[in-house]
Amino acid sequence: MAAPAAYSERLGLSWWLWLAGLAVAGLLAAEIWMGAPGLRSWLPFAVLPPVTVAGLWWLGRIRVAVRDGELRVDDARLPVRYVADVVPLDAAGRREVLGVGADPLAFVVQRPWIGGAVQVVLDDPADPTPFWVVSTRRPVELAAALLAARDAS
Repeated sequence: MAAPAAYSERLGLSWWLWLAGLAVAGLLAAEIWMGAPGLRSWLPFAVLPPVTVAGLWWLGRIRVAVRDGELRVDDARLPVRYVADVVPLDAAGRREVLGVGADPLAFVVQRPWIGGAVQVVLDDPADPTPFWVVSTRRPVELAAALLAARDAS
C-alpha cells in the first residue's frame, strides 16, 4: 500500500474560467445556429458545450503531489534525493524565472491561471536540467513538503 501523500493538488481551472468557456461556446453555437437552416441548426448546441467541457477538464487535469519519495507532476517523477533547494515563487517571481533570461533546459509545468509556483533546484550531475518550475496555488506548502520529504529520505 502506498504511503499517503505529503502534498497533493490538482491544477484545475477556477469557476469563472469554466463560466467564461461555456459562455463562449454558447455564443459560438448561437452564431453557427443563425447560419444553419433546418435540421443542422441544433447541431452546434449538441456538440460545442460537451467539447468545451472536455477541453476545460483537460486543461485542469494536471496533478502535483509529493509522495513515496518523489515529486510527481502529471507523468513526470523527480526523486527527492536530487532536490538541492526549493524556492516558493509568487506571480512576480514566476515571471522573472520564466522571463527573458529563462533557462531553456528547465522543466516547466506552468498554468497561467495560477499565480504561484515553486522552483525546484536540482543536484544531479547526470541530468542537464538545472531546475523545475511547477505552478501551484500553495507554493510555501509544496516547498515545505518537498524539503521535509528530502530530509526524511
